[in-house]
Amino acid sequence: MPSFDIVSEVDKHQLTNAVDQVNRTITTRYDFKGVDAEVERSEFVLTLRADSDMQISQMEDLVRQALIKYSIDPLVMDVGEPVQSGKQVKQEIKLKNGLDKELSKKIVKIIKDEKLKVQAAIQGDAVRVTGKKRDDLQQVIAMLRSKELEQPLQFENFRD
Repeated sequence: MPSFDIVSEVDKHQLTNAVDQVNRTITTRYDFKGVDAEVERSEFVLTLRADSDMQISQMEDLVRQALIKYSIDPLVMDVGEPVQSGKQVKQEIKLKNGLDKELSKKIVKIIKDEKLKVQAAIQGDAVRVTGKKRDDLQQVIAMLRSKELEQPLQFENFRD
């Protein structure tokens, strides 16, 4: 029986490349000359450090552009508020990785509301969709791509 998995994952290698690109850009930009500013990465959390709020917002834009350049959808960004810490400003950006329970339930509900001949089941941080016909599964993929969800989706393990 044909099936596929719906997941939402961030490629760690591409994320590392994006963060390195932002740090290289910061060292060469004129408006960051003599400023102690950088982006630190810890798993799926980015910490922006700079001297002012304006520089933090510019760094956030640089991160967004770098993610797009490295094929990571900026919808994965969960941007926190800038916090003054001594003479520096810090801001955390958490990257959503994996489907949480609420979004998984929402995806299953969307699929069931379409009344296609497929079954959707939540399996950890993924949703498995199975059906008798490959065309039904492709309809589900097309329908989910057209929906505006709060996280980007990838479709993996398509099997006949």
